[in-house]
Amino acid sequence: MGVRWLGRTRRPGGRRLFLAACGLLAVLLAGCPAPAGDPAGPAPTRLVWQQVQLPAPEGTGRIVLRDLTACAGRWYAAGAVADEAGGTRPAVWSSVDGAAWASVPVLADSYYGRQSVLFSIACRDGVAAAVGGKVGGAHGNPRVSTWWQRGDGTLVEVAAAFETYGGPKAVNVSRLTGGPAGWLIVGNRASGAAAWVSPDAAEFTLVEGAPELSTDGRGVTWVFDAVGGPAGWLAVGGVLAPGRIDRDPAAWASADGRSWRRSTLPGTDAYEEMQRVALVDGTPVGVGLRGQAFGAWRLGDTGWVAAGGFGRVDAGIPSVGALAASAGRVMAVVSDGRRYGGWLSVDRGDGWRAVDLPVAAPVGADRGVSLAAVGRRWWLAVDDGTRTSLWIGRAEPAA
Repeated sequence: MGVRWLGRTRRPGGRRLFLAACGLLAVLLAGCPAPAGDPAGPAPTRLVWQQVQLPAPEGTGRIVLRDLTACAGRWYAAGAVADEAGGTRPAVWSSVDGAAWASVPVLADSYYGRQSVLFSIACRDGVAAAVGGKVGGAHGNPRVSTWWQRGDGTLVEVAAAFETYGGPKAVNVSRLTGGPAGWLIVGNRASGAAAWVSPDAAEFTLVEGAPELSTDGRGVTWVFDAVGGPAGWLAVGGVLAPGRIDRDPAAWASADGRSWRRSTLPGTDAYEEMQRVALVDGTPVGVGLRGQAFGAWRLGDTGWVAAGGFGRVDAGIPSVGALAASAGRVMAVVSDGRRYGGWLSVDRGDGWRAVDLPVAAPVGADRGVSLAAVGRRWWLAVDDGTRTSLWIGRAEPAA
């Protein structure tokens, strides 16, 4: 049976299923090629980077950025303000041109909400919503909350029952996205991949144990990311088939976020999964792990196809830290397990070139990168664990 998304019919490929991975952060050394590059490959793509400043927070503490987004002539940056003792409070900034930024009022309603770090922000028609969390409680699990933007611009915490995002079945809450159908959060529960849906971000409904989306006899499912389009939602992740130790990439399509159809992509004996997805001129392109390197997959008229590979895994836990697309280009910022590097494709994921990024971003706790794109400009935030910097990148003029 075909999977319909963005108004076209997709045929599921492959047969196996998948499990999980971690999420990290990504970027590279200032003025140096991306770390996972091929020494014999093409020279890095050079962008001209300009640093922009966020207004200093009220009181003491340093800015922590965890996600960027842009839509309908509005840019948003989300994260927290952290003090020297390790305390945090949620924080958001916005801009109407991507260069001059202002603080967004944030209204927290709960004990953990007042300490939340906003790790995913999305926008729809220029209006933002966010997901945040703070580790706490007897078991040290993240206490997750969502946030929606009132008409006066204030980002307000949404009251929710504890087991909506937590409880004994909780595993993780991953990423938020907006689309014509409203808002979608993806993540994972004890039953496998899960989703939370809302028409307005003012209240989310948990969808767990859904056929095709959740774990079943074909394998254990795990979802990382999603995008919205005219025909509904598209989520990506992977599946671990019974009796196997490697994962195969997977995608799920849904018109309403409640009923899903799974496509398990043809895999190999290597570990493979899609960790991020973006629309490149309306075409879904997923990026994730492919064995000891990174790879892309593209949804075409006859289904998903494997696109180009890039980089290599060095050590530690590799991951796709950020992905953004605009004007026919897609950029990925990935961790090879030690440090972060940028990669750019101008042909929907078939070919990739390393990108020079403006500052170093080593892998480690309390570090992160985020990325957004509008036109031919890229917004990159790098948190190296001691300070956060925000940059705008443009293609270097031809000589």
